[in-house]
Amino acid sequence: MQASKILLAVIMTAAGVIHFVNPQIYVSIMPKYLPWHLVLVYVSGFLEILFGIGLLTGFSSVAAWGLIALFVAVFPANLNMALHPELTPQIPRVLLWFRLPLQAVLIWWAWRLT
Repeated sequence: MQASKILLAVIMTAAGVIHFVNPQIYVSIMPKYLPWHLVLVYVSGFLEILFGIGLLTGFSSVAAWGLIALFVAVFPANLNMALHPELTPQIPRVLLWFRLPLQAVLIWWAWRLT
């Protein structure tokens, strides 16, 4: 279980950093009905880093629940990306659709760490 926790922590922390390094990728997939796209990208990136690091602390269960909530919260952006492949033409369509069930796997993975 420890290796699983470390791996998810590394993945989430790295993903969070990417939100700050290249935020336009994430801004481009945000559903139009959501306000403040750039702010939401930075907030979600910050939370990915926070919860990723949190998995390695005494608050790992809280961090895992935070990740579950975050995975649910970002699902609309992933769905929007799959429904509008023209937003990310550099990514094959099959991968855009693969991300949707991957969210369920990530939720299960985090839940196992609660």
